Amino acid sequence: MKIFLPGPTEVHPDVLAAMAQRQIGHRTPELHAVMRRIAPGLKRLFGTEGHVFVGTCSATGALEAAVRNVVPGRLLNLECGAWGRRFGDIAAANGIDVDRVRSPWGEANRPAELRAALKRARYDAVAVVWCETSTGVLNPLAEIAAVVQEHEDVLLLVDGVSALGALPVNVDQLGVDVLVAGVQKALAVPPGLALFSVSGAALSRAETVKNRGFYLDFLRHRAVADKDETPSTPSTAHLFALDAALARVAAEGMPARAARHEEMAAMCRQWARKRFALFCDEGVSSPTVTCIGNPRGSDIPAFLARVRDKGCQLGSGYGELKGKTFRVGHMGEHRPEDIEELIDVMDACL
Repeated sequence: MKIFLPGPTEVHPDVLAAMAQRQIGHRTPELHAVMRRIAPGLKRLFGTEGHVFVGTCSATGALEAAVRNVVPGRLLNLECGAWGRRFGDIAAANGIDVDRVRSPWGEANRPAELRAALKRARYDAVAVVWCETSTGVLNPLAEIAAVVQEHEDVLLLVDGVSALGALPVNVDQLGVDVLVAGVQKALAVPPGLALFSVSGAALSRAETVKNRGFYLDFLRHRAVADKDETPSTPSTAHLFALDAALARVAAEGMPARAARHEEMAAMCRQWARKRFALFCDEGVSSPTVTCIGNPRGSDIPAFLARVRDKGCQLGSGYGELKGKTFRVGHMGEHRPEDIEELIDVMDACL
């Protein structure tokens, strides 16, 4: 079975083999050496000279850490799909007051609406999803970050789960205070680690917040960063895998990697326009996942089942779009020839 989900995605044999290395202690020189190899690659990936922390959890844990560490009172949450809404729900579940700026599903969040909202009230932070995998929308991160930068005390929190590793980013230049990613999407590592860059401003804010939690307390992570350690026992197998995956990213280079992802996305969009319809406008379409609408009224579950029977697994619609759309993940280790194979299978199943 070849996986074309919005995540997790296919894992290269070298990365899987790395996970099978012998177990080592997490407070040993051997593990310190792994962390020292990982750190520069993560900083290049995030585009930062600051801290990038690793947590053994899903990205959801790091999203919760972001709001708990830096939002003592009020969050402005940008939503244009299920995952943007979920970011706000995470904050609300932690007792944070959340105001929501919503765009219709299939459209991107608008910087002008963000600017207007920031003029109406005072917020500790703004939260946004960079790539909204429920709709296939890529939000204009640079433009959103520029608006937030107009307000000195407002921090920017970004869910970059399905974008990091496929798109170049420089969080220092943009002024992103926390960017969260998982490893199971464009980095093509089995799920199990969360990665999160944390700015100096976010660390300073965390120093003023009393109830930051414990497991993913930013200050606990900072305290052991110079020792090449994590505060709690990490999944060493996943660290081995991440080390191997980052080596593959470095060997390919981000410009080539980004171009490959865009080529695959263009192939999927072309097929979708011919056979069904794109759910969102091509101008805001993600390079990692394509959400496909169903104007022909096809039986989507039956179609997905036929594709699966032929060895390819696609993603169903998510949230309010379940049964109305389906999604193709084209990220990580996939190549254009894989998309050609998938297109042949999908055509055979229509």
